[in-house]
Parts: sequence; C-alpha cells; structure tokens
Amino acid sequence: MPESPRSIEHRFPGVPTLEGAGVRLRRSFSNNEVPLFDPFLLLDRFGSSNPEDYLAGFPWHPHRGIETVTYMLEGQVEHGDTLGNAGVIGSGDVQWMNSGSGIIHQEMPKRADGAMSGFQLWVNLPAKEKMAVPAYRGLTRADFPEVTTDAGSRVKVVAGSYAGTEGPVKGISVNPTYLDVSVPARGSFELTPPAGYTAFAHAITGDVRFDGRDDRPVAAGETALFGPGGPIRANALETEARFLLVSGRPLHEPVAWYGPIVMNTQAQLVEAVRELRGGDFVKHRRPIVEE
Repeated sequence: MPESPRSIEHRFPGVPTLEGAGVRLRRSFSNNEVPLFDPFLLLDRFGSSNPEDYLAGFPWHPHRGIETVTYMLEGQVEHGDTLGNAGVIGSGDVQWMNSGSGIIHQEMPKRADGAMSGFQLWVNLPAKEKMAVPAYRGLTRADFPEVTTDAGSRVKVVAGSYAGTEGPVKGISVNPTYLDVSVPARGSFELTPPAGYTAFAHAITGDVRFDGRDDRPVAAGETALFGPGGPIRANALETEARFLLVSGRPLHEPVAWYGPIVMNTQAQLVEAVRELRGGDFVKHRRPIVEE
C-alpha cells in the first residue's frame, strides 16, 4: 500500500535579524529549533535592493564543527579564508564549505545595481568529523544540472539526485538533497526523501500547496518542515512557485552551540573559545592568495 504523503508539521515565517557587521536578513530557523531540523542548524535568507542593508557584510569570523552552504540567487559576494581560497560567488553559484577543525573566513557582498539575494544553510557535522581537515567547494551555476519534468517543473540539483540526475556536491555524511524547484502555475511536483530523513521547503516566490493534513499554501518567505511519511507533493497555485527543497539524514547527537561554533559538549566549546583567543584555533592554514 502506498505511503501517505508527508504533511507539514511546523511552519516558520522567519524573523528579521541583523548579522555580521550589520547585514539585514530573515532567519527561518536556528538554535531554538534544535533538534527539529537535525541535521540542519540554520537557514538565513538575505535580500535587498538597498546596498546599505548588506554592504557591511560578514568580515573575518571563525567556524568549527559545521558546513556552511551559501547559494546566491542574485548579486555577488567576495570570499576569502585561511585555507587560501579567494574568489567571487556570483548569481546561481554555491559555496559549500566544511569548517571542520576550524576555519576563519569572510564573505563581503559587492554593490549590485539590482537586488542582492541568496541563502545560507548550516549543516551539522557528525562528532567523528568535527575536528577533520576543513574543505571548500566553490561551484558555479554551470556546474548544476537542471531537470525538466513532464509536468513542466524545472529542478536545479545542487546535492543529492532527482529523476536519476545527480548534483555535483557529493560525499557529505548526512547525504543531503538540495533542490531549487520551479513549478508552473497550477503544476505539480513530487519527491520522496529516504525514510527517516528530515525534510523542509522554503518558498522563494509564489504560493505553493503541499499535500497532507495541513494543505494551507506556503507563502513566499515561509519555511515548512515536513513530518514522516512517503512523498512530498507540491502544487503551484495561480502563478509559478519556486522553492528550495532540502532533506538529510539526522545525526541524533547532542548539540553544543556558541555563535559560529557547533560541537557536541560544553567542554569542546570552552576549548574552541580558548584556542580562538590564544591564536591556535586554525589547525590548517595557508596564506590567502587572490585569484
């Protein structure tokens, strides 16, 4: 007997937040929602046509124990880090960074004629990988395959797979799927995440209705967290709907969180802060060389 579709269990409208050196953004979920989104820790959506809302950027700051995923919809962000990576993340590009044992980096938006917009997602690392060597993936929009379904939906595959097409981001412990989905007006879309995996959707534009007990439309800017079940079925209303659809294997591990550092115990946090203040936080460092 076919499984029932996954239903929306929680909705998050997002909270206006100031981050970095004064960037205005909207935070969908964060440490208050642990462990609902396990293995995902945070989702921020930034976007404005006013440069004063974003130009202050995110100057040099540390991370440990997580992966940060920056997906640019519009505009450009300059990146640099203690691994020696430097470059520009442009429209449609993705930066997937594993901070591992410790990295210090900066992300500085460049002034745009139109809107600057995008997302940052934090993915937790399992305990056994939190002190691993950091790694960096810089991917351009050309790296991501796009699938067009028979129903006319367009699916950009960043990680995981859809309809047999795999995204370029592979080898992540929580086996994530990260899709950018556009469904035409009155069209539909379906994906079945692996059983037991956490799954959520964030509406970018248009209203989208998901099958299940709570079938109220999800409005642009809203995040919907799905419960257990089978497929996720999305239906656009009178206009095209675009949304992120993300899933991953939960870790079921304790979370100790202090700012940009996420570990498993308070003792590990204390040690990380001690190392940060003492100058030995970064275990793997190379001089930053501009590309």
